[in-house]
Amino acid sequence: MSDQKNLRFAILGCGRIANRHAEHISNFGELIGVCDVDSSKAEKLAKSYDCVQYDDYSTMLEKCNADVICVCTPNGLHCEHSTAALRSGFHVLCEKPMALNVDDCGKMIDQSLKSNRMLFIVKQNRFNPPVAAVKKAIDENRFGKILSLQLNCFWNRDEAYYENSWKGTAELDGGVLFTQFSHFIDLLYWLNGDIKSTSGLKGNFAHEGTIDFEDSGVAILEFQNGAIGSINYTINSHGRNMEGSLTIFGEKGTVKIGGQYLNELEYQNIEGYKIEGLVEGNPANNYGHYQGSMSNHADVYANVVDVLSGGGSIATNGYEGLKTVEMITKIYSFSDHIRNNK
Repeated sequence: MSDQKNLRFAILGCGRIANRHAEHISNFGELIGVCDVDSSKAEKLAKSYDCVQYDDYSTMLEKCNADVICVCTPNGLHCEHSTAALRSGFHVLCEKPMALNVDDCGKMIDQSLKSNRMLFIVKQNRFNPPVAAVKKAIDENRFGKILSLQLNCFWNRDEAYYENSWKGTAELDGGVLFTQFSHFIDLLYWLNGDIKSTSGLKGNFAHEGTIDFEDSGVAILEFQNGAIGSINYTINSHGRNMEGSLTIFGEKGTVKIGGQYLNELEYQNIEGYKIEGLVEGNPANNYGHYQGSMSNHADVYANVVDVLSGGGSIATNGYEGLKTVEMITKIYSFSDHIRNNK
């Protein structure tokens, strides 16, 4: 597979994010099949890209001659669909979050090894220009010892977002940290490593009767390297997304990556060093009445092609996807739920 245009892709799950995948697949390879239990969604995407429509994923895995299956189904189905695709001999690109529990992540990794097939996890925020620049500075020890980190995730998800959808359900969605902010949790791990302990509070203040879990929370973190951190998150920002920011305090420097989705370098003061020449980042994924994270799926697909063509290293592997899920699970497990007393 030395020619990237020879790579054949199929998409399992034809919801909102599938359109973003299809767009980039057309630039990096060939989309030859799509599948969804909702035949109208599959039909619409198949017609747009002149490919085969499937209504059952087992049939697609049996008949589709793809190299890579892109799993874009609800969070709670990622393990079932990814392991089935890997078992059938396909490489897999799985959307975030990798799964909703560590055991399922382990099953996906194990099947990847048994099948000798690659398992890629979408973590596109790592490609945000200011994030990549700060990662480089940390790796070069520009900040010295990291002392503390502060993560703010202030977005809006109204009732219309959850209407007639798997989103908001405990079984298939899992929670705000899984669906909205897993990319942000991933960056805490990528930039500063694993956590040792955590505690927090969470509550459902404005979405009672709409979602099965919290809509807001705060968490205190102790990292394995001795740093402390905090996470403040909500989907109750009035009317629109407000902020996605990460501030890092080190012995020799302070930096804040901000904007609505970690797309701006808002502050820096680093001893003997300055981050300069950042390219303008991509816009957010736009889903009509709401926005998601920065649209860096092109970088994700470039990495998939690079790896499968024999020359590249995987950008985000299954183990890193597992660590994000593990961190979110710890945060939820050690956060007390506050009752909304109206």
